[in-house]
Amino acid sequence: MLLLQEDPTGLSSPIATIAVIACLVAAIVTGLRALWYNRKR
Repeated sequence: MLLLQEDPTGLSSPIATIAVIACLVAAIVTGLRALWYNRKR
């Protein structure tokens, strides 16, 4: 399988996985806050 091969980018490391998840959560929270702020206006 392709996913089980060596990852040249290093994105399969646990630290990188946590960083990607944290960025996704931050982006979702930022988007929701922007929508909420624009809705209240």
